Amino acid sequence: MSTELRRSMGLTAAISMVVGIIVGASIFVQPAEVTRLVPNRIGVIVAWLVSGVLTLCAALVCAELSRHFPETGGVYVFLKQIYSPALGFLWGWTMFFVMHAGILAAIAVVLARYAGYFLGFGDTGVRLLAMVAILFVSFIQYLGVKPGSAVQVTLTAAKVCAVALLCALIFTMGKAAHHRVVVSVDQPIHFVSFGLAVAAGLFAFGGWHMVSYSAGETRDPERTIPRALILGVLIVTACYTLLNAAYLYEMPLGSVATSTRVAAEAMERVLGPVGSKAITVVIIISALGSLNGIALAGPRVYYAMAQDGLAFRWMGALHPKRQTPYLAIAAQAVWACILAATNSYRALFSRVIYTEWLFFALLAAGIFLLNRRGQYTPKFLAFAYPLLPAISFLTSAAIALNQIWAAPRDSFIGLGLLIMGLPVYFFWAHRSTNKKAATP
Repeated sequence: MSTELRRSMGLTAAISMVVGIIVGASIFVQPAEVTRLVPNRIGVIVAWLVSGVLTLCAALVCAELSRHFPETGGVYVFLKQIYSPALGFLWGWTMFFVMHAGILAAIAVVLARYAGYFLGFGDTGVRLLAMVAILFVSFIQYLGVKPGSAVQVTLTAAKVCAVALLCALIFTMGKAAHHRVVVSVDQPIHFVSFGLAVAAGLFAFGGWHMVSYSAGETRDPERTIPRALILGVLIVTACYTLLNAAYLYEMPLGSVATSTRVAAEAMERVLGPVGSKAITVVIIISALGSLNGIALAGPRVYYAMAQDGLAFRWMGALHPKRQTPYLAIAAQAVWACILAATNSYRALFSRVIYTEWLFFALLAAGIFLLNRRGQYTPKFLAFAYPLLPAISFLTSAAIALNQIWAAPRDSFIGLGLLIMGLPVYFFWAHRSTNKKAATP
């Protein structure tokens, strides 16, 4: 049996990972923050478009690095190769214990809450269902990257079709409700508020980089992953822009700004109570698609770290028949279930997630370092080098610094959790060195 990862992901599956992971429940539930910060119809649409363009700049940086380092592990590999194994380890450390597992737990809880709408579950039932969802998608990933990718393609296609159908229904059947909308006076757009709105929009684009983790299971990764990143971000930008245009077509500006369930309210105006139930189903499918994609991506980083001697050796084990990092998948599932069951993911995740943007800023700076070393020639960025990586660096750094400024105590706690990984790194690195020295 092969002891290597099986290359079975093509372009369609890779695009589905990008779109499926990004488009979660948030765009159906809470676009209020952007509208609240920019109480101007045109301004809201422009803010979402700018968020998409800035995400595309970051995706182009990742595309270049994926072409240069087409290896399993993605961002971990990029940081390791450009800077040092220690920096790559810190990414993997925070991924496993907080960011990635926290995202899994958070999305699973959202999914369970909406499923509980039909099943009548209380808090305990919601947590149990969230754990079942995590274990379910993890089992799919255990079966192999091919079935995992097939499920991802199906769920992503379903959610994109649902977005298209939702917009079509609002624009065609919602004309009566549109004519009843009280026209709100658009407020002037202030630069600072617009910047905050774009930052809020960028968080809704999170997860685009995860497709790079599975390079070792992607056919022709040097071409497939960059194309998937670019096409996937463009598809998501179109979906987000159309959805927000539909919300604003159907609802007063003030209602969108204060609603916590804007998609449901918009569909209720078109289809009545059945519209709210339909959106609930869409949100469940959307959350399940994100959950499946994240469950597929994460273990590949832990697998790569184990191969480098920077994690437990068993995390680098492949199933003899299915060629999946099954023990890494199991470890991720167990830890995410613990976070979901104890609700502890909230305190950890909210304090650490901003550090992701520090790493993204380092990735953009890495493009310049590689170019200076003579190790890089622009391809996807050739038409706008060095402008686009500079924009990505400044945007990522600004978001991280803004979070530190807004919540310094929580931010420094999060930074402390990140730095706590350094002693662990030195332990693993020392252990790995000793093992290599002992090998005849």
